[in-house]
Amino acid sequence: MKFRKPSLEPAGMQLAPMIDIVFLLLIFFIVTWQFSRSETEMKISVPSSQEGADPKRVIGEIIVNVRVSGEVVVEGQVMTQAKLKEKLTAIARQHKNQPIRLRGDADCAYQTIVEVIDTCQKAGIWNISFATQRKKTE
Repeated sequence: MKFRKPSLEPAGMQLAPMIDIVFLLLIFFIVTWQFSRSETEMKISVPSSQEGADPKRVIGEIIVNVRVSGEVVVEGQVMTQAKLKEKLTAIARQHKNQPIRLRGDADCAYQTIVEVIDTCQKAGIWNISFATQRKKTE
């Protein structure tokens, strides 16, 4: 009795799952890049400082931008102090110790910054940090 050797052909590589993963990664990076860009795209020149903490963002941190004109912008929407308080109160009810990053322009009125801090405290948010940039060394 003669047995034949079965010829084993190499299995072809499946490209469909690999292409799916590559496209998912591409979509993920595009979406996260656009999200982080939209929060800081405004022309706000934050004050400079020689000292400061590491600028790492906290997960779930809300960025509150204050323009030179005194406008308060959160998530691309210009808000009054009343709207800001309403939004932050709703968030504070859901998330205890909600972090807020205050990005005030270096040339805006200090009174506006104080009003935003007061609004945050009235809404029940105490975890507030301030955005600065390092002084440029010459």
